[in-house]
Amino acid sequence: MRHAKPYRKLSRQRSHYRALLRNLAAALFQHERIETTLIKAKEIRPFVDKIITLGRKGGLHNRRRAFSLLGNKIINPGGQNRLDVLDKVFGELATRLKDRNGGYTRIIKLGTRPGDAAPMAIMEIIGAQLKVKTEGDSDSAGVEKKASSSTKKKAAPTRAKKTKKSDAEEKAA
Repeated sequence: MRHAKPYRKLSRQRSHYRALLRNLAAALFQHERIETTLIKAKEIRPFVDKIITLGRKGGLHNRRRAFSLLGNKIINPGGQNRLDVLDKVFGELATRLKDRNGGYTRIIKLGTRPGDAAPMAIMEIIGAQLKVKTEGDSDSAGVEKKASSSTKKKAAPTRAKKTKKSDAEEKAA
């Protein structure tokens, strides 16, 4: 029986569970909004709140504590949009959430996933400024073109129906 157990196992070994928490947290810090199952969202919430609290406190010791919990994920290491997750937590998120005492995340229930009926949810950081692509962006224009061309249905090639005489003629020839 599950009386007073400290966490949900999520049907994983401990090392896989910790890797799952770290990866979901890094994705949340990168995009500031992720879609996942409701149980995973509920499980990651205290983990993310603890890291954001360490970021708000600042200092070398708290950065090392956050590093031990999260690891230092660097997204797109060689590209232009290089993102160091801990720098974002201790910089941008810490300044944006400095007046808030806890409750840094929000979970929005979505319904069930079609394949296995798992309850889905969106988890987001409070006050997230989400980037919405407009038609003027060069990236979104390419995406819209691809989407419109893939949605068009191609007409099936038409074949002339063979008659019994034409079949018989082909066999004779």
